[in-house]
Amino acid sequence: MASSAFTKAEIEQQPSVWRATRAVVTAARGEIDRLLAAALADPRTRIVLTGAGTSAYAGELLAGELTRRLGRPVEAVPTTDLVTDPEAAAVPGRPMLLVSFARSGNSPESVAAAELVDRLADPAHHLVITCNAEGALSRRYTGAANATAIHLPPATNDRGFAMTSSFTSMVLAAYLSLAGDADVDALANAAETVLDNAADIEKAVTTLAPDRIVYLGSGGLKGLAHEAALKCLELTAGDVLALGESTLAFRHGPKAALTADTLAAVFLSGDAYRRAYDLDLVRELVTSLGADRVVVIGDEPYESGVAHWNVPRPPGTPDALWAIAAVLTAQLTALACSLARGHTPDDPFPAGEVNRVVRGVTIHHFGEGED
Repeated sequence: MASSAFTKAEIEQQPSVWRATRAVVTAARGEIDRLLAAALADPRTRIVLTGAGTSAYAGELLAGELTRRLGRPVEAVPTTDLVTDPEAAAVPGRPMLLVSFARSGNSPESVAAAELVDRLADPAHHLVITCNAEGALSRRYTGAANATAIHLPPATNDRGFAMTSSFTSMVLAAYLSLAGDADVDALANAAETVLDNAADIEKAVTTLAPDRIVYLGSGGLKGLAHEAALKCLELTAGDVLALGESTLAFRHGPKAALTADTLAAVFLSGDAYRRAYDLDLVRELVTSLGADRVVVIGDEPYESGVAHWNVPRPPGTPDALWAIAAVLTAQLTALACSLARGHTPDDPFPAGEVNRVVRGVTIHHFGEGED
C-alpha cells in the first residue's frame, strides 16, 4: 500500500467503524452488565481507566464524564504508571474495576498492569476493550470469571503507525459500556462533516507551515489535546513539536512554547462554564500570535479573522463523545504536516527509533522486601 494509504483510510473509515462498534457493544450488553453488577455492588470499588500512550488518553478523556454518569469517582491511570507504582493505583485488599484500553493488547505493560491488579485488588474486575482479539491481553482475560473482553471490529486494529480509528472506537465502546446510549449516527454525521472539509484543513496547515502546534482544551478535552499533540509528534517523527495542555494551565509556564510560527488550536467545550475559559484564552492567543495562527475547533465560529474548523455537536452530546469527531481535525492536521515534511505517515520511523507496538520494556517482579 502507498506510504500514507493506511493512515488516510483509517481516518476516513471512522464513521462506519463507529456504527460497527455500537453493534459489538450491543451484542455484548449482557456480559457487560453482569460484570458491572458484580464490580459496582460494592461502593468501595475503585474504577480505573488504563492504557499507554493514546490508550491512556482515552481514559483521560472519559474519566470526568464517567464520574458524572456513574455518580462515583472514575480515575485515569496509565499502565506505565500502574506498572512502576502499582500500590498507588490498586490499594491492596480493596475492590477495583480496571478498564483496559489496548489497540494490539501486546504492549508489555498491558498484561503486566492487569496482572498486578489481580494480585493486589480484592476482588479484581476487568473490562478489556481491545481492537485485537488475538492479542496477549485478550487471550489472558477472554472467558475469565472476573472479566469481560470487548473485541472491536477488526478494521479498528489500525495498520498505520499512529492510532486513529482504534482510539475513537475504544472511547465510544467504553462510553456505551459504562455510561449508556449515545446517538452514534449523529456523531458519525459530525465526523463526515469534518472529512468533507479535509481539503480546507490540509490547505490551511500547509500554508501556515507551523514549526510547532499547541492544542488546548478544558475538562476532559485536556485528554483530547494530549492525543492531538501526540498524533503530530508521531506522524512528523518529531519534526513539528506539539504540546497538549488544559486551557487554564497553559498560562502557568507552557505558554513559553509559543513562537511566531506556532499554530494554536483550541477545542471549545460544549459546557458554557468551561467554554468561557476556552474563549478567554482564544482572545489572549489572538493577541499573542495574530488571528491567522489561531484555530477554534467547535460547533460555532469565534469571530471574523479567526479560523474555525467546524465539528457539529449533536444536541446534548457531552465533550467526551464530541471529542471522537473533533479529533479528526487533529488527525488530518498531523497527516498534512507529515506529508509536507516529506515523511511516510504509515511508517514515520523507518529506522525503528519508535515502534508501533512498544519494544524494549523489561517487566520486573513486584514483591515486598525486594530491592
